[in-house]
Amino acid sequence: MSTGRAERFDRPSRGRQDSAPEAVRVWLLGGFWVSVGSRTIEQDQWRLRKAASLVKLLAIAPGHRIHREQVMNLLWPDLGRKAASNNLRRVLHAARKVLDSATGSHYLASQDESLMLCPGGQLWVDTEAFAESAVSARRSRDPSAYRAAIELYAGELLPDDRYEEWAENRRGQLRRLYFELLVELAGLHEERGEYGQAAEMLQRALSEEPTNEEAHAGLMRLYALSGRPGEALTQYERLRETLSGRLGTAPGATTRALRDKIAAGRFQSTQHTAPYHRTPASTTCPSPGQTSSGVSERWSKSRGCSL
Repeated sequence: MSTGRAERFDRPSRGRQDSAPEAVRVWLLGGFWVSVGSRTIEQDQWRLRKAASLVKLLAIAPGHRIHREQVMNLLWPDLGRKAASNNLRRVLHAARKVLDSATGSHYLASQDESLMLCPGGQLWVDTEAFAESAVSARRSRDPSAYRAAIELYAGELLPDDRYEEWAENRRGQLRRLYFELLVELAGLHEERGEYGQAAEMLQRALSEEPTNEEAHAGLMRLYALSGRPGEALTQYERLRETLSGRLGTAPGATTRALRDKIAAGRFQSTQHTAPYHRTPASTTCPSPGQTSSGVSERWSKSRGCSL
């Protein structure tokens, strides 16, 4: 996995000076992987699991900086302060040694009771690249920019740390952003009459969130617009079964009405108003009383949002 990812980027020269830290790249989506310059850090090099966890924490932290006390609370919530502090010193030393046996403090620095990842150095983190690409795509409304952003989402955040509380919120934010980008790109294709490409994006969105009613309804409409009413009705039945089996609910009135129009042959493209609108460039849950465009209230609640 790491080899394929590495080939996507130009690696810096092997030549280096200890006074100039090499570029560090951190991958968190779909799995954890780090490279320092031209050197790839293999999984078995992280002799202490918490050493890798420390790097992960700093990689997803705002500004890649966390106070020591917060790190101790996150990594050793059940230990007293003295024991946690001793553990942190040991883990910090181990992480620095893995990053660079001679100049690890260049990559993991300590200042004002805080730990920092690559302060003043070259640091690339895939989650940041993904979020920044999403902002650019939404600003340009260019399908190719959307596809470039979507391509950066290699999978959920830190799948091997699925039960770590410190990763839960960010994992949900990024997963939601990925889903929204797929839905928004489907809307752009639909506006251009590119129904096949729009349907492809909604199918990918539903593989991520099978209970999203808007995405199911969007597929129904796309199939109807493409002259495939049978597939539209099959999609409705798929939605009905999914909602019943997973959530114990049924499709809403709007979706039922769409289904009835298609079944009766009364669906006309002139009646179509695409529900896909550009959502704000945010990776957080909607404010109370709101739902993001293309994201149903049911989906938002299932991701832990309070509406």
